[in-house]
Amino acid sequence: MNKLTIQHVKKRFGRKQILNDVSFELAPAKIYGLLGRNGAGKSTLLNIMTNRIFANQGQVLLGQTPVADNQAALSELYLMSEVDLLMKHTKVKDTFAMAEDAYGQFDFANATRMLNAFGISEKDTLAKLSTGLRTAAKLTVALNVNANYIFLDEPTLGLDANHRELFYQELMRTYEERPRTFVISTHLISEVQQLLEDVIILDHATIIKNEAVTDLLANAYEISGPADLVAEYTAGMQILTSRQLGKIQAVTVVAALDDHRVLPDQVKLAHLDLQKTFTALTNGGEKHE
Repeated sequence: MNKLTIQHVKKRFGRKQILNDVSFELAPAKIYGLLGRNGAGKSTLLNIMTNRIFANQGQVLLGQTPVADNQAALSELYLMSEVDLLMKHTKVKDTFAMAEDAYGQFDFANATRMLNAFGISEKDTLAKLSTGLRTAAKLTVALNVNANYIFLDEPTLGLDANHRELFYQELMRTYEERPRTFVISTHLISEVQQLLEDVIILDHATIIKNEAVTDLLANAYEISGPADLVAEYTAGMQILTSRQLGKIQAVTVVAALDDHRVLPDQVKLAHLDLQKTFTALTNGGEKHE
């Protein structure tokens, strides 16, 4: 598998800058999270990467080959999104045939097994299915299509808790059986944290974080205690969020803690999970002098 490279991508819609000089690489056989608040540009970026829309500037490369209007390169990329590109009267089994025609080597047997697990008949039309089951049918195609890069844009839309858990299990099953690169864009960050190896965070049209989840969370903390001691301990650090109740203050930081900082006995450190880290990073912040 070749790596997928996004180079200096910019995109505007009218006067609004959606993506501004976005660059990163996707390695073969990894699971990434693409995170951002509503309107951050996640869907736009995925559509550019799969040639559904064009960037105003920049390019996407598979290996050394530009993806734009290159059918050979595009045959290695598959985007599943909440946008319905197929006619409502299309039968589920026909979506399998379409994937076979476009990509070849579709895993019909595993797709049928997944449909049964979700409680969907291959004879059902997309129009007959609820929003959640239509999502499940689209996920069934995405996890069994013969592509090396699978992009899942809001893949849990309408799924109930049981079906979301089933999707996560099926994702890990297919990843273990045939390692490929998956990029998951979702707002259910806590649910997918254990699936992700790397995370890319978009905020205000740019990438603010692109690193391994373990590395990011190793430096993500909530620091709490008496306000004066917290302020003293965090002097010079960028405070991402802060809340205070009486004389007790709790702040969040994403930074390596210097060895010279002595933690007072009354001040506590606690690691943040990915959801809280994301929220802190995309809420702005201030520096304590």
